[in-house]
Amino acid sequence: MKLSGNTIFITGGGSGIGRGLAEALHKRGNKVIISGRRRANLEAVVAANPGMAAIKLDITDPASINAVASQLIAEHPDLNVLINNAGIMLPDQAASQIDDKLTIDTVITNLVGPIRMTSALIEHLKGKEDAVVAYTSSVLGFVPMAVTAVYSATKAALHSYALSQRFLLRNSGVRVLEIAPPWVRTDLMNSREAAEAMPLDQFIEETMAVLGTDADEILVEGAKAFRSNVGPHEHALVNSFNEFASARFADD
Repeated sequence: MKLSGNTIFITGGGSGIGRGLAEALHKRGNKVIISGRRRANLEAVVAANPGMAAIKLDITDPASINAVASQLIAEHPDLNVLINNAGIMLPDQAASQIDDKLTIDTVITNLVGPIRMTSALIEHLKGKEDAVVAYTSSVLGFVPMAVTAVYSATKAALHSYALSQRFLLRNSGVRVLEIAPPWVRTDLMNSREAAEAMPLDQFIEETMAVLGTDADEILVEGAKAFRSNVGPHEHALVNSFNEFASARFADD
């Protein structure tokens, strides 16, 4: 991906990985527009990064998505990069009855929302040079964490969708990228202070280095073992990882 001279829209840009990507790309000379549901967070990011813009978006609401897409095309006609980053992660109980609202909210936010957002902008992007659609998935799409089974399943589905879309757009001029983070110090699962998690600034630095290459999957070093695990013997790592995760998050 070209790392400068783009006009970039990032969902979930008010905190965590979304904010980190927005600030890193802003510093490299891109026009960056962030979105999210919490206006105060968006205003704080814009205030800290003069020249950045923000639009309030409810990624679970198709009317909000369509309105934002129309606004983006009208106000930022040079838009050529979409980064679908918004997501939620909540613990669940796949071994018993799962709260239905948790299931629906997670699927709509993490999977349906990015599909809708991309659908609303894809025809516009097809007409732009150096066009990119990127999805923030997770290594949990390859090695699921049992205590967040629904979240992990949405990320696996997002990976599958990106593979299909990449194939279908192969001759369109639009690149489809997948950013698959490992455990990073963000607000998800109260991980901001987790010693085992990757520091956010380190993740962003390593991600930007890979993003500037021709790679379709943006993997930092700590994500590669999870990505490489898929195959006939995948349960060995899945089981050992979940022994750790079950103990680590037992009291959360």
